[in-house]
Amino acid sequence: QFGANIALKTKQGGRWESMTWREYYHQVKITARAFMALGLEQGKAVNILGNNCPQWFISDLAAIFAGAIPGGIYATSSPEQCQYIAEHSEANIVVVENADQLAKFKTVWSQLPALKAIVMMNGSDDDERVYAWEDLPTIAGKIPETELDGRMEAQDPDDCCTLIYTSGTTGNPKGVMITHDNAVWTARQAVSFTGARPNDELISYLPLSHIAEQVVSLLVPMTVGCTTWFAESLDQLGDNLREVRPTLFVGVPRVWEKIQAKMVAAGAQNSGLKKKIAAWARGKGLANGYARQEGMPAPGFFNLAHKLVFSKVHERLGLDRCRLFISTAAPISLDTLEFFMSLDIPITEVYGMSECTGPATVSLPEPFKYRTGWAGPAMPGTEIAVSEDGEVLMRGRHVFKGYFKNDAATRETIDAEGWLHSGDVGMIDDKGFLKITDRMKELIITAGGENVPPQVLEGKYKAIPLLSQVVIIGDRRKHMAALFTLDPDKIEPTAAQAGSNAANAVEAAA
Repeated sequence: QFGANIALKTKQGGRWESMTWREYYHQVKITARAFMALGLEQGKAVNILGNNCPQWFISDLAAIFAGAIPGGIYATSSPEQCQYIAEHSEANIVVVENADQLAKFKTVWSQLPALKAIVMMNGSDDDERVYAWEDLPTIAGKIPETELDGRMEAQDPDDCCTLIYTSGTTGNPKGVMITHDNAVWTARQAVSFTGARPNDELISYLPLSHIAEQVVSLLVPMTVGCTTWFAESLDQLGDNLREVRPTLFVGVPRVWEKIQAKMVAAGAQNSGLKKKIAAWARGKGLANGYARQEGMPAPGFFNLAHKLVFSKVHERLGLDRCRLFISTAAPISLDTLEFFMSLDIPITEVYGMSECTGPATVSLPEPFKYRTGWAGPAMPGTEIAVSEDGEVLMRGRHVFKGYFKNDAATRETIDAEGWLHSGDVGMIDDKGFLKITDRMKELIITAGGENVPPQVLEGKYKAIPLLSQVVIIGDRRKHMAALFTLDPDKIEPTAAQAGSNAANAVEAAA
C-alpha cells in the first residue's frame, strides 16, 4: 500500500540515506534466501549483535520470512553471554555489526556446533565461514523464490515469531517466545491507541534486543507505513532529535533524566530576568499539566507562557512536532515527570514486560487518560488485576507463548486461568489506573521484620539533581542505607554553589 513511502533513514558519510518500503521488502526477501543458502533451518535461530541500523531490521525480518526465529543480543554482551544465547536458541546464523562484535563469537565458535555462518553488517573477514553483507545477493541466487514462499506459507499465527532474552540479572537469561499473533495484535493496538499514521517519523536508538524498541520502531511502522530514522549513537541523540523532529518519542527514564540534567545546567547560565520568566512559565506549565489530566481549562496566561518559553524549548530539543512523549521500561521519578510537565511536555507512562509483548497499560495525554506518577489503565483489549499478595497480573492476546525450553518457568509465570504473573507489586485505583510500587523480589525485610519497598525511596533520592544512581539496602539489617553515585556533570556547579572546592567525583564524595 505504501511501497514508494520512506521506511528507513540512516546517516552515511554525514548524509541521511533513505530506503522505501518496496526496497526494504526486497532486501528482506534476498537476505532470507541468502540465510537459507547458508544453512538456516526452519525453527532454528538467527542471532543479531549490533547497534540499531537497517541491517538489524532486515536480518530480523529475513529470519522470520525464512521460518526461523530471530534472537537479538545486547551489543554490550560478553563472549560468554553471546555463547549462552547462541547455544540456547540453537542459532544457525549470527549477524554481527563489525570486527569487534565478530571477535566475541570467534572466541566461542568451537563450542557452537549448530552455528554455520556469521554475516557482518559492516566490513569483511578472511575466515571462509564469515560473509560480508555485500555477498548476500549473490548467495541468495542459490535458493529459488518458491522455496522461500513455501517457508512463509508453512507458518501459523501461534508459531514462535521472535525470541526476546530477558536480562538475566538472577541467573541465565530466559528466552521469551513471542508468537506472530502476539506481535501483530500488539502492534495494531499500539497503532490504534497512539493514532500512528503513515506520515509519522520515529527515531530508533534504544536496544533492539528489548521488546519495547521492537514494538515502537520495527512493528508499529510495519503496521502503519511510517518512517523510522536510526540515531547515530546515544551520545548523538540530542543532535539527531533536532534533525529528525520526531512526531512520537519513547524514552527510558535515564534518557529523560539526562535531557533534564542538560536543561537544568543550561538554565543555570541564564540572566536574572530570563530565570524569572522561565520560573513563571514553568509554574503555568505545571498547573496546566495537572488541570489537563482532570479535563479542566488551562490557567490564565498559559498561551503566553507557551509562546515565550515552551515553543522555544520544544524547538531546541527537536520535539516541536512531537504529540506523544512516552517513558517506559523502568519507574521514572516524580521530579522528572513534573520538570517536563512544567515545560508543556507531558510524559505519559507505559508499563509492561517482554512476556506481554511490551505494553500492558497505556497512558495518553488526554483528560482522564493519564495521571502523573501512574502507569495508566490496561491496554485496550487486555485485562489487569492485582492478586491478594499485591502482585500485578495481566491477561490477553499480548501474553507470550512461554519460555523457550523452560516449561517449569512457564508454569510459574502463566497460571491455569491464563494470568501472567509479573513479579511486580502494584495497586489499581477506582479509575482502573495502575501504579507500580516495587518488585516482589526486591522488597527489603529488615531485621525488625518490616517490609520496605526500595523503589519509592530510590525515586526520592534520584530527585536530588546531584545524584546519578541510587540503591537502597537493608535486608536483614537493623537500619536502611543508601549507596549512590554522583553525576559528574553536576559536581562543579553544585560544589561552587555549596562553597566547596571539590573538583571531581572522588573529592566530592569525600
